[in-house]
Amino acid sequence: MKLCKFGTNRVIEPQGVLPQAARKIDNSMEIHPNEILIDVISLNIDSASFSQLKGEAGGDADKIGKKIMEIVAEHGKMQNPVTGSGGMLIGTVAAVGADLQAGEQRSPLQVGDKIATLVSLSLTPLKIDEIKEIHMNIDRVDVKAQAILFETGIYAKLPDDMTEALALAALDVAGAPAQTAKLVKPGDSVLVLGASGKSGMMCCYEAMKRVGPTGNVVAMCRKAEDRDKILENGFAHEVILSDVTNALDVLEKALAANNGREFDLSINCVNIDNSEMASILPVRDGGTVYFFSMAVSFTKAALGAEGVGKDVNMIIGNGYTRDHAEITLHQLRESPALCKIFEERYV
Repeated sequence: MKLCKFGTNRVIEPQGVLPQAARKIDNSMEIHPNEILIDVISLNIDSASFSQLKGEAGGDADKIGKKIMEIVAEHGKMQNPVTGSGGMLIGTVAAVGADLQAGEQRSPLQVGDKIATLVSLSLTPLKIDEIKEIHMNIDRVDVKAQAILFETGIYAKLPDDMTEALALAALDVAGAPAQTAKLVKPGDSVLVLGASGKSGMMCCYEAMKRVGPTGNVVAMCRKAEDRDKILENGFAHEVILSDVTNALDVLEKALAANNGREFDLSINCVNIDNSEMASILPVRDGGTVYFFSMAVSFTKAALGAEGVGKDVNMIIGNGYTRDHAEITLHQLRESPALCKIFEERYV
């Protein structure tokens, strides 16, 4: 068998695609020489996927667990067939393939290292023996399971100065604050939709650092208590309350919070459908819309922008950008307020 650093040799069907696009992959846990075997502790199902699973199951944890087992059994990976998305995991390195123990591709990982994989579960070979517990409010599933990390798979060693659960909660959305750090410039006006969730709060925090004294960060959420929490911790200059599916209401309130001006950048961190136009309408021509949410439809975004004559740059929410794990964990170390919220909500 010819080994592929991207894991294509594990694709069962259809042939010729990479593991993320495959309908079924080989989840046997006998590792190839260029793979790493992980004893999985927990899965962090991505927010859009977990929201869909919870809705389908009527909030029944047992039904959610059964559905997850069915998906993995059928596809060899945890890829929600409705949203197409996955999540990430934490676990302990159980074995390192022979090719990764020497030579140019030598892995710095050792058996026993605790890591968080920073590649999607939608491409990760996974075999679940048992679901131990489902944490309904934080999208986490404790399991007895094993998984495979490909040669090109990115990961972060779990830090010693915070709990596994805290690191997992932050690393699950590591791409969002790191991309925000790249996109936001001094003096920018920034709108963050879904600002009360993990990625939203981290994006707000990072945006506030980057815009400087002449910028403006406006957060959008649905609940008054979330608005108060964001304001009291200084995560935004203004907070609007709205329903992201009501694009015109978001537009009116967002512009009012930005002195009537359109925004340089909007960041979509919501986990429900039909949020595209609320992200696009408030942004000026030549501005940028960053879709971190996996619930976003490319078709709705592209055709919707065309339909209202908006010449904006739209960025897909790539979950990876250079140094994203370090940037994200640094936020928790830097901000006691942000760390406290994460500990209270997600641990």
